[in-house]
Amino acid sequence: MDLRLLPIVAFLSLALAVTGATLSSEDYWQSVLPNTRMPKSIQDLLSSADVTEEKSTSVSVGKGGVNVNTGKGKSGAPTGVNVGRKGVGVSTGKPDGKTNVGVGKGGVSVHTGPRKKPVVVNVSPFIYSYAASEDQLRDDPNVALFFQEKDLHQGTTMNLHFTKTTSGATFLPRKEAETIPFSSNKFSDVLQRFSVVPGSKEAQVMKNTVQECEEPAVQGEDKYCATSLESMVDYSTSKLGTNVQAMSTEVDKEETQKQQYTITAGVKKMSSDKAVVCHDQPYAYAVFYCHSTLTTRAYKVPLVGADGTKVNAIAVCHTDTSKWNPKHLAFQVLKIKPGTTPVCHFLPEDHVVWVQN
Repeated sequence: MDLRLLPIVAFLSLALAVTGATLSSEDYWQSVLPNTRMPKSIQDLLSSADVTEEKSTSVSVGKGGVNVNTGKGKSGAPTGVNVGRKGVGVSTGKPDGKTNVGVGKGGVSVHTGPRKKPVVVNVSPFIYSYAASEDQLRDDPNVALFFQEKDLHQGTTMNLHFTKTTSGATFLPRKEAETIPFSSNKFSDVLQRFSVVPGSKEAQVMKNTVQECEEPAVQGEDKYCATSLESMVDYSTSKLGTNVQAMSTEVDKEETQKQQYTITAGVKKMSSDKAVVCHDQPYAYAVFYCHSTLTTRAYKVPLVGADGTKVNAIAVCHTDTSKWNPKHLAFQVLKIKPGTTPVCHFLPEDHVVWVQN
């Protein structure tokens, strides 16, 4: 933390202790990072978290965090369960017997139809210790947005699909988040708190997030799962200081389609190779998987789509992939080996990269 801010932070802490009040997440950002613009992706997660229970008919946590509707459909089964920001949606009770679960941007995908097709669960492409499944590679390798650093120049074309989240799980205030267990050992308590059925698809996706957070970091990286905006700020500034930028990919349209994008003039490399990258994870409330490394280069990349869509994309290039899983999706898509050449990917709109100014 910038030492010049210590008197201000100390004063705020004393004032809050005396009054019994706590800073809101947004106010905390302003107190620690007064000169850092908050990305829109973060602003969208700052809605207040309301907890409402209505007997046995519905439970909602947050503004889209956890919603459970137990009304009956035509088949007599529950009509729907949704958990998490973009990501986990289960719909049952339909006459055709279909069930769909999706966790966006290459994360977790599940589909079972009336013929009981195999369930496919894909690991997030941003967890570098894991291998990709054949289904993840076959379904759509472009969803992970991987490419090589040599392609980062004006005129390069790529087939991409940027999606925009319109609603979902929000950040909990740190004081509240810290009262909720976030561990495999107490996972049953979490399910009970959010009225998620043990053994359900949404429970499994949430459990995957906790387990990924508990896995050791890849050699050469430091990792941390932030369960509140305040904890994300603290982790990022502990690694980079307070003279930082926080950036996310921004698209000028609410909805876009998969199409060809062209890199236009103005590609800009960030000055430092030290960065913290935070990936939004599917959970009952906003959780970010953050990792810090000295072997990351971040770029601002202007793109224009075939239909005129303009994207101010954030690209992250990993210069040392020698410790990644050799079967990671990136190596299969790019047909390269670990440690041979930098691997780059665009950040989805709801992920954040922190870099020093």
